[in-house]
Amino acid sequence: MDLWNLIAAIIFVINVIFAIGIIFFERNRKNIGATFAWLAVLFFIPVLGFVLYLIFGQTFNSEKLFKVKAELDAKQKSLLKEQLEGLQEYKASSSDDELNKYLAMAHMLLVSDMALVTENNQIQVYTDGNDKFNALLDAIKNAKQHIHIEYYIIRNDDLGHKVVAALAAKAKEGVEVRLIYDGLGCAKLPRKFFDELTDAGGQVAGFFERRIPVLNIRVNYNKNYRDHRKIVVIDGTTGFVGGFNIGDEYLGKGPLGYWRDTHLKINGHAVKMLQVRFFQDWSFAAKEVLDFVPTYFPKEQDVTGDAAVQIVSCGPDTQWEPIKKGFIALINSATETIYIQSPYFVLEESVMEALKIAALTGVDVRVMIPCKPDHPFVYWTSYANVGELLAAGAKAYTYDNGFIHSKTVVVDGLASSVGTANWDVRSFRLNFETNAFIYDREIAAVLKTAFENDINKSTEITKQMYAERSTKIRIKESISRLFSAAL
Repeated sequence: MDLWNLIAAIIFVINVIFAIGIIFFERNRKNIGATFAWLAVLFFIPVLGFVLYLIFGQTFNSEKLFKVKAELDAKQKSLLKEQLEGLQEYKASSSDDELNKYLAMAHMLLVSDMALVTENNQIQVYTDGNDKFNALLDAIKNAKQHIHIEYYIIRNDDLGHKVVAALAAKAKEGVEVRLIYDGLGCAKLPRKFFDELTDAGGQVAGFFERRIPVLNIRVNYNKNYRDHRKIVVIDGTTGFVGGFNIGDEYLGKGPLGYWRDTHLKINGHAVKMLQVRFFQDWSFAAKEVLDFVPTYFPKEQDVTGDAAVQIVSCGPDTQWEPIKKGFIALINSATETIYIQSPYFVLEESVMEALKIAALTGVDVRVMIPCKPDHPFVYWTSYANVGELLAAGAKAYTYDNGFIHSKTVVVDGLASSVGTANWDVRSFRLNFETNAFIYDREIAAVLKTAFENDINKSTEITKQMYAERSTKIRIKESISRLFSAAL
């Protein structure tokens, strides 16, 4: 018994020391809620909590970890200084006061993330995986000079092999192919999965991954920070960004059933900014700095669209959490409607308060989340957050026709955002994300219509339904919310 008491005492002391370390040495944490969440993990599950924190929570080395990346980003972004100085004085050429009200928001995103305002963009919205991947494979097939592709998840299945084979075929033709995959999201891929591409002359780099040649293995060396982006740039003129990863499940062939997501194909000036984003990530992942030459940034092509777009990115290497602040700015600008779709709805206080204020002032706030969880803790936290918004007058729905993975917001039928970022703490702070913020009535109308069509395949969560939820669900919500900041 004395031995067990000694062990318990040692564990208690270790937890106290670790807690002190979190509070006093991780002062760079921007979210005090995350600090308290990890303290709860340490004290309620002492041994396991210690292990979980080492794997997913620690940020002691984040400044050192991203020092090289920050230097590369600064060097490459400095090449756009002249454009930035011109765009800081940007004034809308049109007399459209409704769209001009977003100039202050555009300026914020410009200053906080070098998100240049681009016009003359043609945008195609995809909500079905088959349509999206048909368009992507067609664009790959027609590539003439280069293909830059970056995905969080690439599966070892039919679609995964089909995309790699298409890339390899273009590499054999002499097209430059560069591919970035996330070390954690693709951790289960076979060692030789990309050999077909590399043997054909393509280049492949793992984000947060090291190769050990002697053992011929790949090692993911950081499980907390994830390259969650899904970006494709072809010939510097066509770009893709959105929620679909590469795998059969995203065609509706997985255990969650039909996969409802949103992805964009962009032709126009915004593609240059997707290219810059890829360049920065390639520099970090492949340790190769690409030159900003006309080959990758061709002269402007004539396009039929005129949508204004900002490509905005965030991650643990950014200071201002620009995507989150962009969401808040969209919410605060709303006078009529706010429609949000997200598979994960784990909000921090600033975003929650903005949505509550909007709902309380009479804005029609609607949120759509999945009807089934792929991550139970996240799902029940999302459900609890939805319940909190219902009390303020918002409406909420669970999507019943499979799984909704769409990450969108559309406001007043005027402005919108589509990209890789979920409405959760992880996307705002820990993941590397990229979203397109769009100031265009036509695209906003497409996204709003898609949301309204999805309502017909959803169940509304009413105040009464939420109030009558079972004790079991209430317990799940309480436990999940306790650790929500650490999810």
